[in-house]
Amino acid sequence: MPRIVFIGAGSVVFTRQLVADLLRFEDLPELTLVLHDIDEERLAVARATAEQLSARWSGSVEVQASTDRRRALSGADFVVNMVQVGGIDATRIDLELPARYGLRQTIGDTIGIGGIFRGLRTFPVLSAIARDMAVECPDAWLLNYTNPMVMNVWWLSVVAPTLKVAGLCHSVYWTVRGLCELVGVPLDGTHYRAAGVNHQSWLLDWSRDGRDLYPLLHKAIQADPELLRRARVEIFRRIGFYPTETSEHSAEYLSWFLRSDRQIERFRLVPSEYLGISERNLAEFTRAKETLAAGEQLAVGDGATEYAPQVIHSVLTGEPSLIHANVVNRGLIDNLPPQAVVEVPCTVDAAGLHPQAVGSLPPQGAALNRSYLAVAELTVEAARRGDARLVRQAALVDPNASSTLDPEQIWALCDAMTEAHADVLPRELGGRVDLGL
Repeated sequence: MPRIVFIGAGSVVFTRQLVADLLRFEDLPELTLVLHDIDEERLAVARATAEQLSARWSGSVEVQASTDRRRALSGADFVVNMVQVGGIDATRIDLELPARYGLRQTIGDTIGIGGIFRGLRTFPVLSAIARDMAVECPDAWLLNYTNPMVMNVWWLSVVAPTLKVAGLCHSVYWTVRGLCELVGVPLDGTHYRAAGVNHQSWLLDWSRDGRDLYPLLHKAIQADPELLRRARVEIFRRIGFYPTETSEHSAEYLSWFLRSDRQIERFRLVPSEYLGISERNLAEFTRAKETLAAGEQLAVGDGATEYAPQVIHSVLTGEPSLIHANVVNRGLIDNLPPQAVVEVPCTVDAAGLHPQAVGSLPPQGAALNRSYLAVAELTVEAARRGDARLVRQAALVDPNASSTLDPEQIWALCDAMTEAHADVLPRELGGRVDLGL
């Protein structure tokens, strides 16, 4: 039976959605689903969740669970990674400590100070997963959901260049779905294509029956002045292409929004918003645990919205699908660095995932992407070389951090972040870094 392994399955809400989306495909063969987590309580809830969903939809899934990663990975065909190293405690540090220095972030998991340190503490775990896969399942697909997406997939391309890796994110799908609802056009039958970098791709084509839908979006914005108070509508107006991530995320990838109280109020942003989201996720875990203990049915969202189940279905059945995925830029986007990780349309079939070349991005979009990729590249290089100075330099080129803090403050903040995260960072990146001048 095909063997699918979830790493970090204790993220029970996400595990629930992935399993539900997978089981809704009625033409899959019998499957073995292996759940792995280092937290035994969360793993038990994840297992009970998967067993309930399997009984509800098909009963053709053998569910296993293990805290032993090597054992879980043995013989895997697909590995779905969704680990969050450090959990909510690390997230609090990522947002609250920079805030003490005057730096505001909304989510803090992609680039910026939060994204840099989230990446640095995740890389060692990714390296360990890659080593285990090289022994236990060298031909498996590693489907990564863990943020920072670009940094993580980039890191895997450095430490495990022969591993088959695709970074998956639902931002393109949900962006187009939301825009279709806004302009009153059904999603089904709509053609769309986006490209760029994860959380900052650009909706290049969006049409239905050969009709460009962008003019309808312009009309919707003109008819509702409140839409002008959304960060990505502002990005769209200035850049000319709609960005494929929420305003909350998009606002912290640029220097435009979080630098002043006036901008925060104007664009209705909530600094450190991700802390509230994380707390709600914790509460949802408790609700899921209680629901299962009571023998009641878990609620699940709409079907077939996540990409990993679609990839698995296409590879196992040969039925083609079209998704957007994050892969190394091997001739895909001409005006972004070739070693970078980019988000492009991909077809999937029995032979695997096939990225589509899109040529050159609009130059203004590529320019913003390159500033984003600079932070990712320096963070990956810092970890590869074991060079703590490069960590600070990654923060110095971050658009949001440098719009708010001066170099001395950024350097001191990185020292403080390094100390706060000392238990989960590579040893060679620890300690303070003197300028030496």
